[in-house]
Amino acid sequence: MCGGRLDSGWYRRKPRVSPTTTLPASYDRRFSFSCSTRTCRKRRTPASTRFLGRRIYLGAVVVLATAMQQGNTPWRMSQLREALGVSAQTLNRWRVWWAEAFAQSAFWKAAAAVFSPPVAEDASPSSLLERFSGAAHERLAALLRFLSPLSTSAAYVPDLRR
Repeated sequence: MCGGRLDSGWYRRKPRVSPTTTLPASYDRRFSFSCSTRTCRKRRTPASTRFLGRRIYLGAVVVLATAMQQGNTPWRMSQLREALGVSAQTLNRWRVWWAEAFAQSAFWKAAAAVFSPPVAEDASPSSLLERFSGAAHERLAALLRFLSPLSTSAAYVPDLRR
């Protein structure tokens, strides 16, 4: 960004969910900042637990669907596709993302050091979910908070001094 004043606003976001799921109206918007300088207007989006990066599916769906695929069977895959309204190609793409892009990301290389003993990367995200305590929904929320830096561009670093 050029250093101009930051304006805040809500930007449209249409999360994809199964046809039987109804989300609150607030899920159709994402809070973000944009530079007020006319020639710049670059947008910076703060971290969120709702989405993982630019994905159109909710972060919780990406985590849980991928975790449920581990040890996948044709029956399990068909159940996931039916329940979530997600294609087999999308489910496979998420599994590859966890195994390759996530495992090689600068975020994970730095964050992995927090866990002792090391997390089994080939079993992510299930192995990560197991590292958080509480009921299943509490572990999922904790994992999404942990992953929230992935919901924004790598260049975004909030300046808390202003």
